Amino acid sequence: MYTPDRFKEPDEAFLFDFITKESFATLVSSRDDRPIATHIPLDLHRDEAGRPVLIGHMARANEQWRTLSAEHEVLAIFMGPHTYISPRWYDHPNVPTWNYLAVHVYGRPAVVTEPAQIRMLVDRQVGKYETDPAQPYRTEDLPRDLLERDLRGIVAFTIAVTRVEASAKLSQNRDERDFRNIIAELEKRGDSGSRAIAQLMRERYPYAG
Repeated sequence: MYTPDRFKEPDEAFLFDFITKESFATLVSSRDDRPIATHIPLDLHRDEAGRPVLIGHMARANEQWRTLSAEHEVLAIFMGPHTYISPRWYDHPNVPTWNYLAVHVYGRPAVVTEPAQIRMLVDRQVGKYETDPAQPYRTEDLPRDLLERDLRGIVAFTIAVTRVEASAKLSQNRDERDFRNIIAELEKRGDSGSRAIAQLMRERYPYAG
């Protein structure tokens, strides 16, 4: 990913926390020199040695799973908040731009074939998102034939993370006056992307005060 030095985000703990919360990703692999992509949740866990691993699954009818091999790296793209930045917000003539946070995670995939492990990975993902104790949902409550049929219809996999790249373009190249004004203008807009970028600017970079 092209990232000027000033926009690189080296804080791995911050990035892993981000992709844990914003887990809906674009998984990219290749087949016959052509890119293939699927949009799916990929959840971050640690293996027994503490190394980061993404887990996920896709429909068996989706041919992309056949490209998943430890011999070839795949790319998972996690897109964070983003928003337009108007040149009207600077104290000098300039051009429009876009602020955003994007994380690219590379890794070696492995298809999971053991039924018990597939079930474990699926249950782990369900448990992450089903958080209402008043209305619990568990796969073991499903009719057995329905659960077995649906598990046969998916392919589960893991991705051993090999490297992480991130671009956090948050107006770090602006002086304090412009930086603060951009935050103020974003907060006036009120849409979720603008608010989230303003919050990241306050939290991550110098002039937020």
